[in-house]
Amino acid sequence: MADHTPRTPPETVAAVPPAQGPAAAITVDDIRAAHKMLSGVSRATAMEGSRYLTGLVGAPVHLKCENLQRTGSFKIRGAYVRIAGLSAQERAAGVVAASAGNHAQGVALAASLLGVRSTVFMPVGAPLPKVAATREYGAEVRLQGHVVDETLAAAQEHARATGAVFIHPFDHHDIIAGQGTVGLEILEQCPEVRTIVVGVGGGGLVAGIALAVKALRPDVRVVGVQATGAACYPPSLAAGRPVAIEGLSTMADGIKVGRPGEVTFGMVEELVDEVRTVTEDQLSSALLLCLERAKLVVEPAGASPVAALLADPESFEGPVVAVLSGGNVDPLLMQRILRHGMAAGGRYLSLRLRLTDRPGALATLLGVLSVADANVLDVGHVRTDPRLGLTEVEVELHLETKGPAHCGELRAALREAGYFVTE
Repeated sequence: MADHTPRTPPETVAAVPPAQGPAAAITVDDIRAAHKMLSGVSRATAMEGSRYLTGLVGAPVHLKCENLQRTGSFKIRGAYVRIAGLSAQERAAGVVAASAGNHAQGVALAASLLGVRSTVFMPVGAPLPKVAATREYGAEVRLQGHVVDETLAAAQEHARATGAVFIHPFDHHDIIAGQGTVGLEILEQCPEVRTIVVGVGGGGLVAGIALAVKALRPDVRVVGVQATGAACYPPSLAAGRPVAIEGLSTMADGIKVGRPGEVTFGMVEELVDEVRTVTEDQLSSALLLCLERAKLVVEPAGASPVAALLADPESFEGPVVAVLSGGNVDPLLMQRILRHGMAAGGRYLSLRLRLTDRPGALATLLGVLSVADANVLDVGHVRTDPRLGLTEVEVELHLETKGPAHCGELRAALREAGYFVTE
């Protein structure tokens, strides 16, 4: 089940510094202006129905496909509005950002479209496809720092040294207004919506959506979702102020933020109805479901709203819109996540059992598995364990199955055939 309980705040260290200077108030008119500005720049992304999730929730569920947005995520919306709002003098100095992925690409493309020079700092070891894409969108990429804090510090030092404008990933009113245009599109595409579920990192997207939606439809419930290993909002909301957390650990790097923004925190506290957390198993299962059922490539952060629906489907009032915020996932990471998701969904089964070490024993075992319709991925033999008898061999099997029910059938078939199975 999803964890809905605020956690005790740990010792704090900021992963993302707050925006500098007072924040101007943001209104729905700012979001409307941003929406007009983005005409011909960002896409009004598709809204796809999900029969599988609809069946689970017991009400219509729609997927807002920001994974199909330009640069593969919603980030182009806020980045373009922020850079377009710069003065001629500020534009001449260029812009700088720090990001391992989606924000980097959004800033790079937005700056190119507006004829502004951009420098993007990315961590050493950032996925090569994301580095290449950021360069192709027109940014000068500098690899510096092994953790996000170091990369952010390098970007801010560059801003101080050169006069370039630092483009914060979420904590600025123009960024929030740009992201809020997703909310306007949701209301237009699904006017009967009752609940909107959004992944939350620093809070720019959920704050913008909540502002747009609550101004026009205050009855709509907005639910934020964070990864359990990077959930800075529950302790912050409990404390009544932004609290930084240590030891971030999640596959969902798009929402891996250690501290809420000063601006976004106040908006989330006021406008967002609830912030839930989901586990790594739930994230990988959600990503696998998006790929198999919806035929959509979604990154773990983008799949977090689906993970929340899978974790507790009956707690959402429909119609529901789940925002798939991005689809930029490294192929190697995707491969690992899919394996993880299949394991979490009972699609892989690992077993150990003992056989008499004689010709044909393994073939007999494999025959039992074949009749039970299991696909054998790997077989390992252990003959030197002192716990084994003189004529025994331990066999470790890795099987591909059809799901949890099939796993139970396989165990029963092996027991009926006389094998003692351990896992």
